[in-house]
Amino acid sequence: MSEYVIVTDSSSDLSETMAREIGVEVLPMAFTMGGKTYHNYPDNREMDPKDFYQELREGGMATTSAVNVSDYTQMVEPILKEGKDVLILVFSSGLSSTYQSSVLAVEELREKYPDRKIFTVDTLCASLGQGLLVWHAAQLQKAGKSIEEVRDWTEENKLHLCHWFTVDDLHFLKRGGRVSAATAVVGSMLQIKPVLHVDDEGHLINVGKARGRGASLTALVDHMKETAIDPAEQTVFISHGDCLADAEKVAADVKARLGFKEVVINTIGPVIGAHSGPGTVALFFLGTKR
Repeated sequence: MSEYVIVTDSSSDLSETMAREIGVEVLPMAFTMGGKTYHNYPDNREMDPKDFYQELREGGMATTSAVNVSDYTQMVEPILKEGKDVLILVFSSGLSSTYQSSVLAVEELREKYPDRKIFTVDTLCASLGQGLLVWHAAQLQKAGKSIEEVRDWTEENKLHLCHWFTVDDLHFLKRGGRVSAATAVVGSMLQIKPVLHVDDEGHLINVGKARGRGASLTALVDHMKETAIDPAEQTVFISHGDCLADAEKVAADVKARLGFKEVVINTIGPVIGAHSGPGTVALFFLGTKR
């Protein structure tokens, strides 16, 4: 069986430590803030997340751009030259054109390296939801599964990767067209917090609301309770927009109510955070359905 490498992009919000531990390569995505373009590496070498979120709190804006074909080619080709195969697990096509770039890159590289196996999967996931799917894929790789077996598992299970999250400031969702201006103004006045998820097409969907921050955090765990598969056997990922205490509160609730033993917390990077804003908390797990 040929050796292979799992590649993902930085919208997966995997930490440098996690990426290194599970042996995956992370392609940094770009974001622009204050007229300057940065790359979102797992080690945050170009901008610390705390600085990023502070800029947003002070009224700054950030924009993001999809990965292009040459970005994928430059990362993947050296791996192929080493005689290794590649499995690419990509940010949701429902939120970005990055997956289409990966498809075009794979087509080019297959012509150039006909003896190598190169696959790309549209995860239909985002943030640590994508990161958790990548984590599961890496565990299968370590267990000796072939590149085809891991690819097939991710395709078969990606719609069981549940994303539930809430935001603290509706105005960031308003900028992205997720809620209307009127909803943002009224919701902010009344302390209404939306509860959102990523649907089966990889789109961000507003599915509910809660009165106040505490209620919205509890609602995340309520949704988890409805669909989580074998909680005691699962690893849960939680990401946050520079609000670690709230993420830790959700983690404690998850453990107390559902018996999850392993919970991993990391910051939402600038690629996702540009659209969700400070104070976002997101919960990811395997469930019977999204």
